[in-house]
Amino acid sequence: MKQKKKMTSTGFLLLITIVLFFVMYAAGMVIFADKGFAKPQMFLNLFVSNAGLLVISCGLTIVMITGGIDISVGSVTALVCMVMADLMENKGVSAYVAVLAALLIGLAFGIVQGFLVTYMGIQPFIVTLAGMFFGRGMTAIISTDMISIKNEVFLKWANYRFYMPFGSTNKKGKFIPAYIPPTVVIAIIVVLIIAVLLKYFKFGRKLYAIGGNRQSALMMGKTMFRAYVLDGFLAGLGGFLFCLNSCAGFVEQAKGLEMDAISSAVIGGTLLSGGVGTPIGSLFGVLIKGTISSLITAQGTLSSWWVRIVLSALLCFFIVIQSVLASAKKKK
Repeated sequence: MKQKKKMTSTGFLLLITIVLFFVMYAAGMVIFADKGFAKPQMFLNLFVSNAGLLVISCGLTIVMITGGIDISVGSVTALVCMVMADLMENKGVSAYVAVLAALLIGLAFGIVQGFLVTYMGIQPFIVTLAGMFFGRGMTAIISTDMISIKNEVFLKWANYRFYMPFGSTNKKGKFIPAYIPPTVVIAIIVVLIIAVLLKYFKFGRKLYAIGGNRQSALMMGKTMFRAYVLDGFLAGLGGFLFCLNSCAGFVEQAKGLEMDAISSAVIGGTLLSGGVGTPIGSLFGVLIKGTISSLITAQGTLSSWWVRIVLSALLCFFIVIQSVLASAKKKK
């Protein structure tokens, strides 16, 4: 019966997120139809622009389900982009080796931070705060200047397109098919894998057990460590996808990305206290963030800072809903 209540809370939070996304996007299609908001490519651009964020949000979802947090992912992303750019442009390393380096960087962050949180008993916020400063500092040590990536193989990956059988027509009546790059395919595959992992595998059940009742979860140690390792790996992978979009590395890159990932997870129904959350919810949280950005861009006169303002308002709204649900659950 207890599990059923938890699933009901999860489903309710996810339903609110999905309905909110479709209402916001439908409003955009009506209000900004003349600016192409109703075109299929505009919708797909939500995935194109946020593929890296989506993968990183899945990692945040995993650690937040355990009741933890990771605020280092933005700095890890910046470090990954800078290392890849430096290796390919200044060291003459192949794109394949650079990608391997990106994944290893994320994995290293996950292992170190997971060890400190799990086996040393240090608070996740403090550990990942140190990771955030370390990652950003290492990025600056490599180079304070922007390094543009001109590696032919990497640019080929970045510019590759999967064309859809649907699309739109331009003013001359020419059909233009919609497309997605490989980054979107990778991000969607990651979301599906994590969703299956959390729902059907013992590892996922242990994660929810830790978040739901940390005191009685005897398996907490290894499972929490693995959660942070997986989170770190996804941060490295997300950084690689982010780099495919920017094709450059610079110190200020991905600043605030950790807050975008956390807010996307929370808006997607992940409880800050742990025990509840799904990568599908985080997917819709990312889409909501992307929709807000697209609406403000289409409006034309508002500052880009309004994206942060609206996101913070939504974050407060969902935290209040979570608190109400938690209080109702305790009374029952």
